[in-house]
Amino acid sequence: MPLLTDAELTAYIGTFLWPFFRIGAFFMAAPIFGANFVPMPVRIGLAFVTTLLLMPLLPPVPVVMDALSPQTWLLVAQQLLIGISLGFIVQLLFQVFIIFGQIVAMQIGMGMAQMADPSSGVNVTVLSQYGLIMTNLVFLAAGGHLVIIHTLAESFTVIPVGWEGMTRERAWILANQGTWLFAGALLMALPIIIAKLVVNIALGVVTRAAPQLNIFVIGFPVMMMLGLLELWIWSTEYLFHFDRMARDMFELLRYWLELS
Repeated sequence: MPLLTDAELTAYIGTFLWPFFRIGAFFMAAPIFGANFVPMPVRIGLAFVTTLLLMPLLPPVPVVMDALSPQTWLLVAQQLLIGISLGFIVQLLFQVFIIFGQIVAMQIGMGMAQMADPSSGVNVTVLSQYGLIMTNLVFLAAGGHLVIIHTLAESFTVIPVGWEGMTRERAWILANQGTWLFAGALLMALPIIIAKLVVNIALGVVTRAAPQLNIFVIGFPVMMMLGLLELWIWSTEYLFHFDRMARDMFELLRYWLELS
């Protein structure tokens, strides 16, 4: 039975390990796959199976002979950083609807109605959890999880395992995406904010016309009922907002990968 030499064994291990680091980091940072309710062994198993399936399709990877050399650790850090960056870009799509729920909840008086988000472990408003659940369901129903895995596989061709992949320009683009996150959430919530402003003006006029009315007694239920009605009307346009945000996210993902 032929025995493998040290160089051949290192090459075989490297062919699997370098993609595994990037894919594993992606599954840790991406939404749905990286949620807290997904056990760690399941995430590692998904990364392991995905790496085995993609190995025949990936370009050649560099062979590092010394596992303890600084070059090896830099290569590992680069793959982890690329995987986390790809997962962060996809995470932006889901965080837009969470921030939208936070803004709307504060406007209609439901800011104190909070619950623990099982995917992140932090307290969010009920409306944010409602938007997140809808986004998860629509994203899976539309096959978005398959698209991001396909994009992850293409990243090995665009950003090969090496030293020239993660540039300062790519890192700066990621840092600037907070503006897109807040702008998208604010644009979706703007109709409800304007409607709340009109209602506040109307309540102010009523208070001036009839000072004997207690604005604190009638204002809160009126604001909440009208806010829920406005949210129900907004829900009819949810697919439009999701499609627009998803297209922006995938365009950003493609642009970030194809930077020279």
